[in-house]
This record gives sequence, structure tokens and C-alpha cells, in this order.
Amino acid sequence: MLSRRKFLASTALTSATIAATSARSYSNILGANGKVNIAHIGIGNRGEQIINDFDKTGLVNVVALCDVDMGAPHTQKIMNKFPKAKRFQDFRQLLDKAGKEFDAVTVATPDFSHFPIVMACMQAGKHVYVEKPMSRTFLEAELMMQMARKNPHLVTQVGNQGHSEGNYFQFKTWFEAGIIKDVTAVTAHMNMGRRWHKLDPKMKTWPAPQPVPSTLDWDTWHTTAMPKPYNDLYHNGEWRCWFDYGMGALGDWGAHLIDTVHEFLDLGLPYEINPLYLEDHNDFFFPMSSTLLFKFGARKGMPPVDITWYDGLKNLPPLPKGFGGAVGAADVPATNQGQVQTTLSPGKIIYTKDLIFKGGSHGSTLSIIPEEVAKEMAPKLPEVPKSPSNHFANFILAIQGKEKTRSPFEINGVLSQVFSLGVLAQKLNTPLYFDAVTKTITNNKFANAYLTGAPPRKEWEQYYKV
Repeated sequence: MLSRRKFLASTALTSATIAATSARSYSNILGANGKVNIAHIGIGNRGEQIINDFDKTGLVNVVALCDVDMGAPHTQKIMNKFPKAKRFQDFRQLLDKAGKEFDAVTVATPDFSHFPIVMACMQAGKHVYVEKPMSRTFLEAELMMQMARKNPHLVTQVGNQGHSEGNYFQFKTWFEAGIIKDVTAVTAHMNMGRRWHKLDPKMKTWPAPQPVPSTLDWDTWHTTAMPKPYNDLYHNGEWRCWFDYGMGALGDWGAHLIDTVHEFLDLGLPYEINPLYLEDHNDFFFPMSSTLLFKFGARKGMPPVDITWYDGLKNLPPLPKGFGGAVGAADVPATNQGQVQTTLSPGKIIYTKDLIFKGGSHGSTLSIIPEEVAKEMAPKLPEVPKSPSNHFANFILAIQGKEKTRSPFEINGVLSQVFSLGVLAQKLNTPLYFDAVTKTITNNKFANAYLTGAPPRKEWEQYYKV
């Protein structure tokens, strides 16, 4: 086991560690002619949806399937759909035994395991599509971005599919046309029922051990994390609520709500993260409700921006005059966990010096409020181009050198780091002051150590090398 001191020393978070590899033109990317051979890692629940979405593009051949529980009911449908695909329970065996047979992988595993799987696949020369959030810790995102810079011939895409739908192209067009300008504040809210969060905030110990399902490789499920005794409160989506395994509502929905704001306003990293309200804060899992303030500095002639995040069923944001009804979330995949209670549909409110915009999540487009201002602005709005491809086809077409991915690691990685800082403020329940140049937390040495996360367990350290 690496000591924390040695691990921190070997992965110092300074700007000097970032590789200065020059990017190649996407037109030079080598990809398969015709269909791309692909392997899927994590094939149940959300993984099943991703696999079906890629299959609908007509651009891939499914060569292999990999999941830590290949005998579970939630993985059977995909195995039955692709009976000729090779099957593996460990992604390392997939790469060792079938790596020469595919060009690209998708990763739809729990948040904490994205990093080692992605790094292993890129080390093996594979193009990677990974679900959001891209990573769980600040360091993981840093190393994943470094790996992408070191290997510019490898195509990367993070699964915030709204980046290939209406909201992305509208925001880009309105920003470039000066319709969206001088943004000073953003409210992002996710007030749906916390379907993964039904635990007792007063708990003092981890859940009691249960028998491991006979078909599940529980040790490999943990990847780099120190294993805990099995309990079904960690498995099948429940992992999302635990600080050790998931990123909570912020990591789950943040990439669908503030992604375009973050990218096109070039926000980078915040200088302050402040937990304004945490309901039932505890050491094990995410609060029942959270209000987080992210403060971003002025840049490129644009004013400072405050982003305030609200989650929790009753933790509703203040709504501006003329807000009207909530925006329905567009292009949202059906959840595998049934209907969820909703007080206010997930969305965002963007405040500028002159205008206010409201929008939903994923691909939902913005509207100007109040209505009378929207009518006045209507003749001034530029035409918004349609997306040339959905998010899944965009990834495959980029491998073939025909497009460029719209949510590569170089763009989504910094957003993932924003989320990791927010989660750290939630976990420690304290304001954090962050230096984006040295990439350190300046007011809390204990919090600063958390940027790296816990050292990986023995025989998993190799994935932390770029």
C-alpha cells in the first residue's frame, strides 16, 4: 500500500505537471472504415441504455461485453441481444484477451471506478466514451486530461448527451451573437426525489455485511478503492449516495445543467466553494438537501460569475418574476428505478446585466423571461443550427475522422473538477478557497489532501501513471 505522503508527492497538483503535448488535427485520427468495433464495460441499467443508443447509430459492431455481474437479471437483456459478443467479468481480462479485436470502449460503471477503467483502456490505445461524471476526485480528472493530451490520436467523449442537442447549439449561437453576454449569476436546481437516498443520517457505522451474490465479483467492483463487506445498499445505483463511491446529485445532474454555461463562458475553476445549506450532514453519504455557492472570477473581459446549486425535494431556489412554469427536461433517459417525485423539474436560471434566461436539463433550450421581454427580443435572435449527430454517433464519427467530439476530456475534465470541489465542500461542510494556478486549497490543509483521494490499494497504482 502506498503511504499518503508518497502518493501525494508522486502526484503533486501543480500546473507544471500538465503535459504540453500539441494536439493533432482530428482529420488525422485513424479509425475503422465503416463500422467501429466496440466493447462495452458496465452493461446493466444505464449501461444497457448506452449500448442500445450506440447500436441505433448503425456505426458499431459489438465485439465484447464486460460486467462484474454477468449473471444478474439487469445484465441478461444485453447479453441476450448480442449473443456472439465475448463476455468478461474483469475489464483487465477484457483488454488482455480481446484487446486486439476492438477499437473503442464505453464505460458505464459507478463513478469511483471510471478512472482506473478509462486509464487502462487509454493505456491500451482505445478510444473512450465514459458516463458523467468523468471522475470522482480532482486528481483523477487531472490525470485523465493529461492522458488525453499525451494521446491526441485517441478520441474521448463524456456522456452528457445534451452537448449534442439543442441546448448546446443554441447557447453557442446566442453567446457568439452577443445575446448571452455579461452573465453574473446562475442558479442550477435538481429538486427531484432522491431515489438513491433513503438512508438514516444518524447512522454511525457502515451497513452490516450481507452475503455476496454468487454471480458478483465484489472485489473487482471496488477497483482502486479499499473493499468493504458487501451490502446491497452499495449496489445497483445505490452507490451514488455514498461519498466513497459516488458524486451525489451534483455529479449526477450538474453536467446536464451547467455544462454549456461552464464551457462557453470559459469559467474554469472556482476560487471559492461555500456550502450555504446542508440538511442532515453526516460523514457517510450526501446530505438530504444542499445549497452550494461556486464563485468564479472575471476572465477575458467577462464579469465574475456566481453559480448557486440547489438539490433536495424541498430545497427550492428563488424564482425570478415572470418565471412561469418549469421547463420540462428534454432528452432525459428513463430511469431504471421507476417514477420519482418531482417538485420542480431540473433546470437553470441565467442572470445577465440585461436579460434573464431559463432552461431545463440535458438538451432543453433556453427561453428569455419574462414573456414581454422575450417577444421584444424575438426579431433579434439568430437562427440556431441543428446538431449534425447525436452524442453517440458524434463519438463514432470522431473516431472515423469525420467530426470532433463535443464533450472530450479537455472540455469536461475541468467541469468534473468543479464538481469534485463541490462534493468536497459537502463532505467537510466548510467553505473552501481554491488557487487555480497551483491547484491547491489554500485555507484548509486537511481538505487539500482530499484532492487526491485515498491512495489506491496494492496492484492498482499503475493506473495513476500517465
